[in-house]
Amino acid sequence: MDLPAAWVEQVQKIDWGELREKVQDYGPALKVVRGTWSRESLKEISEGKLFVPDEVINEALMQGLQKKPQQGLESLSLHSHDDGKLDIEASTSKGELKLSGKIKEFVHQGDKTYMVYQVKQKKLPGHGLMSWIFSRVSLSMVERMVGKADTFDNLPVDIRHNDVKVDCGQVLAASTFGQTRFHGHRLLDMIEIKGATPKENGIEFQTELHIPDDVKDDLKGLLKGKGEEIKAGNDGK
Repeated sequence: MDLPAAWVEQVQKIDWGELREKVQDYGPALKVVRGTWSRESLKEISEGKLFVPDEVINEALMQGLQKKPQQGLESLSLHSHDDGKLDIEASTSKGELKLSGKIKEFVHQGDKTYMVYQVKQKKLPGHGLMSWIFSRVSLSMVERMVGKADTFDNLPVDIRHNDVKVDCGQVLAASTFGQTRFHGHRLLDMIEIKGATPKENGIEFQTELHIPDDVKDDLKGLLKGKGEEIKAGNDGK
């Protein structure tokens, strides 16, 4: 953990809207933070595990499909299982496409963001929509933690045997979240994703917050200005 529990608890009590109005210098960053993380998700991320229900990701998948329709693709959804299996289902003009597999890697660290999905079949289907499907699935998963990507095209997809690697790094770096800084530090660098494990009806992401000391001090000062008392924890921060 990068943050003392007591400090995190106080940060979760911030009224971001009121604070944004009072502290104009931090307005853009606080607006993005408030629009990306709820108090509940911030708490989960700070504790190292964020659970995202399938229905949340599936809603993002359908919104993405409606915003930018893909010819021949009618619907797209995923289904997580308690044995670590992740199923991907798509309805296409040529019929139903069903894939079953597992997440081998899911990483976000600075400019490096990618997912590796291993298909548990002898051979990947020779389907023209495969790259788009995997691009949309991986991006919809990561957006839960780093906000919506403003634009979306086919992401770099590398298929080797039954492993599919999708690189989201450039798209996220160009997003609003990726371009926003707080006290000179990119918000994108303040969260790390170390893995993702399918559970029953959702995916659990392994996370860490990395808040620079000067940002911590600034937020402590803002909270004290609002009459909040911050307890620093054992490290004195």
